[in-house]
Amino acid sequence: MIQPPDHPRVALGRVGVLLVNLGTPQDANPAAVRRYLAEFLSDPRVVEIPRAIWKPILHGVILRTRPSKSAHAYRQVWGEDGSPLAAITARQARALRERIGDGVVVDWAMRYGKPALADRFAALQAQGCDRILVAPLYPQYSAATNASVMDALCDALKGMRWQPAIRTLPPYYDDPAYIAALAQDLATQIEALAFRAEVLLLSFHGMPARTLQLGDPYHCHCRKTARLLGEALAPRFPGLRIDTTFQSRFGRAKWLEPATDVTIAAEARQGVRRMAVAAPGFSADCLETLEELAIRAKETFVEAGGTDFATLTCLNDGEPGMAMLEHLVRRELSGWA
Repeated sequence: MIQPPDHPRVALGRVGVLLVNLGTPQDANPAAVRRYLAEFLSDPRVVEIPRAIWKPILHGVILRTRPSKSAHAYRQVWGEDGSPLAAITARQARALRERIGDGVVVDWAMRYGKPALADRFAALQAQGCDRILVAPLYPQYSAATNASVMDALCDALKGMRWQPAIRTLPPYYDDPAYIAALAQDLATQIEALAFRAEVLLLSFHGMPARTLQLGDPYHCHCRKTARLLGEALAPRFPGLRIDTTFQSRFGRAKWLEPATDVTIAAEARQGVRRMAVAAPGFSADCLETLEELAIRAKETFVEAGGTDFATLTCLNDGEPGMAMLEHLVRRELSGWA
């Protein structure tokens, strides 16, 4: 059949990969932070409180007080290329594009803020991607992260008449490639320290404790990652004690324990003088690692009597992390590319 001369041009036949991370304000000022927090904290996956109760608290209290404090924290880590999380995720996408080659279109997006997931997903389709792998960069599954990405993806699909085929990257908390990348990267950093660490703290982002009782596997995933990583590091660092904690508590509800800040202070008071902290649940350095751990946690440790403290970087776009990400993506693209 001959195509009619007035038929619109349709791009087809390409494969796309969309890396997705949490999100970031567009600037380190209170107005930009307020817009970001309003979107982030309005997600019922993030705050599981009835809307009628939560909305007055959010708009009447939190968005009036927290943006200035958070903006100050963001200014401590803001770089020439803007938000560290956005800059690193962009570099990860570029590096993955180079590793995989021209046969696959690679892009990136944020769940909250910009570039928006729906916009970049539509851009991939516009480039002819009728098969798209959506890759949330969260190793450990949580409804507040992975499921929220799926919510946004489904909302984007609702507005499409012609939907592409979809695959999603599963959580990879115990994947041998992930554990090996973490072990290799962290071992290199530990050996490069100017001091010999007595304790390595593996700090994961916290969640309200009730999420565990509600069936969220996040706590179990974090614990398994920590166990496997500890086993991988033990032969190389036989005298290093490795513990697991949870950071970023917010509000009055009980959160997963032990808490990172409480543990750091307690370790120093009990005589630990040299400590390293890693955040294996984060795929890229961000406010929680660069400000909460590298600045505030260090202050806590020193004030409690510690002397040497180091926050190890995330996998970011380094060789171990990119080799791992390429491995995972190629596996999930099997049969497509």
